[in-house]
Amino acid sequence: MQGVLTGFVIIASVIVVGYLLGRRGSLGGSGREVLTRVAFQVATPALLFVTVSEADLSTLFSARLLAAAISFLAVAGVFVAVAVARRWGVGPGVVGALCAGYVNIANLGIPVAVYVLDDISLVAPVLLFQQLVVSPVVLTTLDLTAGPADARVGTWRRLTTPFRNPIVLGSLAGVAVAASGLTPPAALMEPATLLGNMAVPAVLLAFGISLHGSELPGRGPDRAQVLLAVALKSLVAPLLAWLLTLAFGLDRDAQLLVVVTVALPTAQNVFTYASHYGVGLRLAREAVLLSTALSVPVLTVIAALLG
Repeated sequence: MQGVLTGFVIIASVIVVGYLLGRRGSLGGSGREVLTRVAFQVATPALLFVTVSEADLSTLFSARLLAAAISFLAVAGVFVAVAVARRWGVGPGVVGALCAGYVNIANLGIPVAVYVLDDISLVAPVLLFQQLVVSPVVLTTLDLTAGPADARVGTWRRLTTPFRNPIVLGSLAGVAVAASGLTPPAALMEPATLLGNMAVPAVLLAFGISLHGSELPGRGPDRAQVLLAVALKSLVAPLLAWLLTLAFGLDRDAQLLVVVTVALPTAQNVFTYASHYGVGLRLAREAVLLSTALSVPVLTVIAALLG
């Protein structure tokens, strides 16, 4: 489990730095908001452009990805159904659905795939699924329901909403490059890589800043939302993914690969989205924190049973 522990230590270290910055007030009262905007508007789109442009789009079609995708859709659907029944609202419903299924494939997925599984074949497909299928739908929904008032009126604005979101545009630009088979000049890729390298540190620092002055997770007014999202993410999704791998007739190695990938904690991107749109912020922060803490024993058990 060296890869899992290494990934957690790296992430925790940067979050601690962000917490200390928040405690000292080093970045002022708007430090978190500025870091989030930089990540959302510039760094994350650049990171996705570089990552997707180098991916093999043919890997999107496999039984392993199908098992991971169905497990995401199932747990997200359960959260949305509960949110509708409990009248939690569109924003918390969307953010909670992401918390329940959106995996930390970029930060933890790669080291886990390298050091634990010795197989990175599912990293790119899951990343592409999340960024090219899930993110556009989610961001468009949030744009239309939680964005500025002028974004919620007019047929033309509704139709063009996905193409005005920087994260969606970065992903689509990467798809265009990957599909073309061309190698972009270094003068384009190097600046994009440089900007993309800011994405993860900026999000983790903003996350750490948000922890200063916060109550212990799972104790606030949105306690039910947090606990439901974390239970779906850490327990239900991996179990469902394993059952799907059995149904698809995948071998033991493929089962381990899929289940470990699905069991990764909620991605920090969810916190970025919640912070940018001002909905479900506490839900996202606490779900990320709790699912990350729980993923250590969960991944250990999965590796022991299927490894």
